[in-house]
Order: sequence, then C-alpha cells, then structure tokens
Amino acid sequence: MKLHQLRYIREVARQGLNVSIAAEALHTSQPGVSKQIQLLEEELNLQIFKRNGKRLVGVTEPGAAILQMAERVLHEMENIRRVGDEFSHEDTGNLVIAATHTQARYRLPAAVKTFMEAFPKVHLAIHQGNPTQVSEQVMRGEADIGLATEAISNYRELVTLPCYQWNRCVVAPIGHPLLDDAPLTLEKIARYPVVTYDFSFAGGSMVNRVFSEHGLQLNVALTAIDSDVIKTYVELGLGVGLLAQMAYNPERDRNLVMLDASHLFPASTTYLGIRRDAYLRGYQYEFIRAIAPHLDRAAVDAAFRSA
Repeated sequence: MKLHQLRYIREVARQGLNVSIAAEALHTSQPGVSKQIQLLEEELNLQIFKRNGKRLVGVTEPGAAILQMAERVLHEMENIRRVGDEFSHEDTGNLVIAATHTQARYRLPAAVKTFMEAFPKVHLAIHQGNPTQVSEQVMRGEADIGLATEAISNYRELVTLPCYQWNRCVVAPIGHPLLDDAPLTLEKIARYPVVTYDFSFAGGSMVNRVFSEHGLQLNVALTAIDSDVIKTYVELGLGVGLLAQMAYNPERDRNLVMLDASHLFPASTTYLGIRRDAYLRGYQYEFIRAIAPHLDRAAVDAAFRSA
C-alpha cells in the first residue's frame, strides 16, 4: 500500500467517481490512476468501488471505510509537513480561506491586506461558496479556514469560533416611498416586493421566521446569495433590498439609500471554522487574529482543547 494510491482513491471519490477528471486534478494519466486503484484492491483483497463494466458507479461498504481512513492518513501527512515547514520556513507557505460572498467581499479585504503586508511570502487563496460549501471545503481539507454565518457552527467535524456579529439594513432607490415613511417597521417592508438572500443562506430563514411570527407574509421578488446581485436588482426597481448592513457602501451605492433594520431582527454571528485535527501554522493564527482581534493564539488553542 502506497500513499499515492490513497491520494488516487480519495480524488476519484471527490470527483464523483470520474477517473478522467481525477487524473487531471492529480496531474497524471487516467490509465495510471485506474491501475493503481486495481493494485490497491488486489492487495486488500476487496473492491473499493462498485463497477458497471469499466465504469465506476459507486463505493462499496468496505470502500467507504477505507476512504475515511485514507482521508485521515493523508490529512495527518499534511500536518507532519506543516510541522516541518513551521520550524524551517515559518514565514512561507499556503493559506486557503473559504468564505461566503458577503464575508469575502466586505469583511475580508482589510484582514487580507494586513496579513499580506506581514507575510508577503505566504500564498493566499480565497474560495467562495454558500455556508454548506464553505464548511465542506474545510472538512475535506481543501481550505484551511472557513468563514460563514451560523450554519458552519452545526458541523461537528469543525472547531468553530464566533468572529463578529452583524445585522441587516433595507436599501431602496432614491425617491422610493419607503424612505419617507419613518420609522421603519416590518409591516412597512412587507408592503413592497423584497429582494434578499436565499432563505438557506446568511440567516435568510430567520428573516422569514421573524415576519411569520408577526403574522406577515414577505413578498419576495427575487433571492440571491450575492449582496451585489441584490443591490443591482433593487436599482432596477424590482423591490426593496434586505441585506447585510456591511454590504452597503454609500460611495459605491450612490443610487441607493440605506435604512438601518437592526431593531427589527436578531443579530447574526459569523463563525470561523477549522478542522478539529488541523495543525495550525503561526501565520494561520495571525490571519485569524486579523479577522477577529479577540481570537488570539491562546483563545484559539483553548477552543481546540475544549472541542
């Protein structure tokens, strides 16, 4: 049994059993991947994948157990490399952050700028996705740190730390009647079509629940996971926008007026998620502190110990 064989079966599983795509991701040939999987199965005297002719169509029961073990082995190998790099090349390496659009667009830039000035030799990559995609990227080891609102804290495989709280605002085009109808209430918002986040995203289900609890039906004209998309369609006149307050910028959004809605909804919490078995490099601690200054090294280590 060889480590590259474990990498091959993991990548094939990640790529939906498509050996060709897995081979491309591994920078090798499809026949080579197929051959190594066959050799591993012969050594173990069992099938890892179900087949229909030459095509892989599923994962066997023992194959599922082997894939879980392979994931742990490969992750620990990566941790071992990180230990070596930490003491021999402490200011160089890679850092992959997975974040939702709103966090990546409006909260991360300042932290990224601070981090890159302190660690110019670290290659930083940011992957965007919805909270589920962010969490799963961290779980699979495709990202080192995940940043998303609330849903990420439901994943037991991750250590999650609260970073900051935020609330919502309403945006409307200049001249919209809602802007002159103070004070802002749920009833007044409900009179107009609303453009907001998808209800599975960024606390959207909570927003819907608040309206329901007050006996109101939210008239949703359009939903999106991207704050900029929401603002674009509000500018086009599809409705008033309900979005994260951090997503409104008076200089960029000159055609829109913002009304504070924080008195109408509970605050939402953005969490940072890291695999429970992760080995954190020194610069990763510093990135976390750049995002949330209260999460210093001692606080992060304490969270891991209590997880």
